[in-house]
Amino acid sequence: MERLTWHSRCRISFLGGGIESVIGDTLHTALPEWIIVSRLLLAILLGGIIGFEREIRNRPAGLRTHILVSMAAALFTLITIEIYHEVGAAPGIAARVDPVRIVDAVTAGVAFIAAGAIIQAHGDVKGLTTGAAIWLAGAIGVACGIGFYFVATLTAIFAVIVLRVVGWGEQKWLGKDLDS
Repeated sequence: MERLTWHSRCRISFLGGGIESVIGDTLHTALPEWIIVSRLLLAILLGGIIGFEREIRNRPAGLRTHILVSMAAALFTLITIEIYHEVGAAPGIAARVDPVRIVDAVTAGVAFIAAGAIIQAHGDVKGLTTGAAIWLAGAIGVACGIGFYFVATLTAIFAVIVLRVVGWGEQKWLGKDLDS
């Protein structure tokens, strides 16, 4: 049977193609389900590691925020992969699909959220590190979504090292108050 586009599926379902056809086509993914689950779970885990570090420092954007940002970025990346396979496999359609655009879109969206974590009051800027951590959680989510497990994991480990060790060094040697 010829693979149908999304529009064709909708037309067939309304023209009497049956709910079984619609459900069967809807549940089909280009990637195996276990890969989708593993990519989302890794995004949750790695976003959670960074979020936990922010949480124990009592930052406003903590565990849940970092998990959700990382998971959303992974999901948008997975959706892009699925769309790419769907449009690329559709017969007779010459579509220009650029999967790299997802990186631009996720970067812009996450940067907007990260900017919300940054506060300027009385000449002081607060939340800059948390904003950067949120942005990094989005990048890690994209890496998980595309399947770059090693890069995503290594980046999360490096992030925690930077947040903990460099933060400790700033406090000890530079006299910075990390809790203010």
